[in-house]
Amino acid sequence: MNIQARYRFHLAKTQQNHLTFASTDEDVAAHVFILEEGIFRVLFEKREGLDVGQTWSIAPGQDDLPAEGRDRFSTEHFNLPAFELDEDEQSVTIQTRQLKAVIQKEGFRISWYQATQGQWQLFAQDRQTQAYNFAGELGSEIKHYLKRDIKEQYFGLGERTGQLDHHHGRYRNLTIDAMGYDAEYSDPLYKHIPFYITRKPEQSFSYGLFYDNLAPGYFDLGRELDNYHGLYRYFEAQSGDLDYYMIAGPRVRDVVASYTWMTGKTALPPKWSIGYSGSTMSYTDAPNAQEQVWEFIEQCEKHDILCDSFQLSSGYTSIDHKRYVFNWNTQKFPDAKKLSADFKQKGIRLAANIKPALLTDHPQYEKLEAQGYFLKDANGDTELAQFWDGGGAHIDFTHEGAYGWWKDEVTRQLLEYGIETTWNDNNEYEIWNKATQAAGFGTPLSFTSIRALFPLLMMKASFEAQTEYAPEKRPFLISRSGAPGMHRYVQTWTGDNRTEWKTIRFNNRTGLGLSLSGVFNVGHDVGGFAGPKPDQELFIRWVQNGIFHPRFTIHSWNEDATVNEPWMYEDAVAPIRELIKLRSKLTPYWYSAFYKAHVHHEPLIKPTFFDFEEDARTWQENDDFMVGESLLVASVVEPGVSTREVYAPLHADGWFDFYTGRFIEGGTYTTLDAPYHQTPLLVKAGAIIPINEAPRTFERKDEDQRGFLLFPPRSDDSVSSYTLFEDDGETSQWQSAHALVELHMRTSAEAIHVTTEVVDNGYRLPFETAIFTLATDDDRTLYINGEAQAAGQPATVAL
Repeated sequence: MNIQARYRFHLAKTQQNHLTFASTDEDVAAHVFILEEGIFRVLFEKREGLDVGQTWSIAPGQDDLPAEGRDRFSTEHFNLPAFELDEDEQSVTIQTRQLKAVIQKEGFRISWYQATQGQWQLFAQDRQTQAYNFAGELGSEIKHYLKRDIKEQYFGLGERTGQLDHHHGRYRNLTIDAMGYDAEYSDPLYKHIPFYITRKPEQSFSYGLFYDNLAPGYFDLGRELDNYHGLYRYFEAQSGDLDYYMIAGPRVRDVVASYTWMTGKTALPPKWSIGYSGSTMSYTDAPNAQEQVWEFIEQCEKHDILCDSFQLSSGYTSIDHKRYVFNWNTQKFPDAKKLSADFKQKGIRLAANIKPALLTDHPQYEKLEAQGYFLKDANGDTELAQFWDGGGAHIDFTHEGAYGWWKDEVTRQLLEYGIETTWNDNNEYEIWNKATQAAGFGTPLSFTSIRALFPLLMMKASFEAQTEYAPEKRPFLISRSGAPGMHRYVQTWTGDNRTEWKTIRFNNRTGLGLSLSGVFNVGHDVGGFAGPKPDQELFIRWVQNGIFHPRFTIHSWNEDATVNEPWMYEDAVAPIRELIKLRSKLTPYWYSAFYKAHVHHEPLIKPTFFDFEEDARTWQENDDFMVGESLLVASVVEPGVSTREVYAPLHADGWFDFYTGRFIEGGTYTTLDAPYHQTPLLVKAGAIIPINEAPRTFERKDEDQRGFLLFPPRSDDSVSSYTLFEDDGETSQWQSAHALVELHMRTSAEAIHVTTEVVDNGYRLPFETAIFTLATDDDRTLYINGEAQAAGQPATVAL
């Protein structure tokens, strides 16, 4: 007998696409929402109502949400498709053209089906024994159990270490300051993203599950076994509500796009953010910090290292050896406004580190405590917790006054100093007292139930301060911690990694997991943040890898007080300079990929299986990843090698070596040279890669001449296309002031035909011509817009 059989439900109410099921004893109600053809939602509500009546995660196709959140029952901005409803004594069936849920009235156990070739195929089921924790029979936590198939693969879960496939793992949903973490084994890390993708290999079908819950908890994806229940997996949360979304594929890319759209649009960053960003802890910790920071610029200039931004670590806020947010140490920085102006004159933006907790001896602590701006304990007193330099109190961003104070301080202490970017750091909110209370925007809430909300509201408050101070500029922010929806505001990174070879390999997989979880603008601390300094070989290989991530920052706090800088090894300067210039050269490719991430919800970096699902070999754990539409990066992740074997996925037209133009058959292994000055790189045949042809130097960083590298397939009947996005790179009104350059390439036995069309959306291109280069040894005649071009040399053509 199923012990939960006594929990019998009946369909009590149908209102448009919202179905309400009541339990026999009316202690629990279950709500089912049919939101899209392939997205259903299930929400359980106790008799006394929801624990958290708002969501801050769900923003379908939206740029933002109010700070107070969105009503959890709202279906606004979903399409709410037509559906069929059937009921008998035992079950209720709900179906759209794509997705079907069969709900057993006893225990509310759901079986999920997908439509394939005119047939319904089962792809997921609740566990038949105790799928839900209705009345504490499974403990005090919120739980949801599903059947597990040993052949399934699980991807996502946000920021996770180890392999990309998480089957057999147990993972903690918790934000924590994991300083010096092991990239293969440590868990948890800095972010809370309760979303994962299940792939059914035998069905070639994938689907996503998103649990809209911000409380600490766990995912167990097959580590736990119990004889009474068969194979299972489950989600668990300490508090809050069980509110989950079933997102049907069929492909992984479909699931990622749907989930990302559902949680909001990826912020389009300013173009300068693509460049190298310098940083280190040691500069701002030094007594002569302003001099040391300026010396960084002098070294960039001396070594011709292209740099577009610099991140000021928290040492600028120090009093003695402690950090005090929104405090300028004027002994270290006697003229911060001049520093900011000088950096900007050199074409470098400053990002300043800010932290959401005040030490008890902070100059503003007593004022904020008197106004009630901190989180409270059960007695209504300020909740103190361990922070950097001792006891501290955390800002309660659900208090309207505290939220406004933060915005005012960002404006007064940073933006008015000429600092354009906020670096929201140490925002994991490590408070362990379950009795802690938050203001909840007028409706007090348990801190535990919304713990992961606080980094999200911190970055949103910073975002609003920046947009209100300079409404004509596109804001750019960085945050270490976060929750679903963070991609609407910030760029992120995988925190304080440890310097060792395996970190490159497993950080790559962590970044890909974030990309599969809707967080696309991501990178890692290049060179390693904590531990020993990298040796020369490791450092160069890390830079080779880092230039192919959306965020490229060299950042460190080495245990021997050395600093990871492009010039830290004399013999490494030349290859690092060339690598950074390659990234700069590819800026148009990166920028268009960001545009497509914003519009089409497609990751910038992807596992190879993302684009080549039909190729079984891409599903094997590997060290390769795709960047944008066409580039396959094969980073060196082990010492003492000069070549890199790489698998070229099945692609009918094949691949090319990016540097030599050598052809590689799809579905084969090849060996690429791996010198220090080049990242091993394949490009998909048929690709059109936009580049900046201008010979940029530190002194001439703003020069731009558009070029296109052409990699035509060798076949005589192929067609490919590419869309280039262009705008001024920094204003907020880019939607009404941009241009799209549509390029099409068609091959025949004798010729390669390329056509271009400029779609003007209120923006005039700053260049009238572009340089087209055949990047392979193809000897067919190249025609551009019908005009034959001279063989063997780049062609300059009017657009």
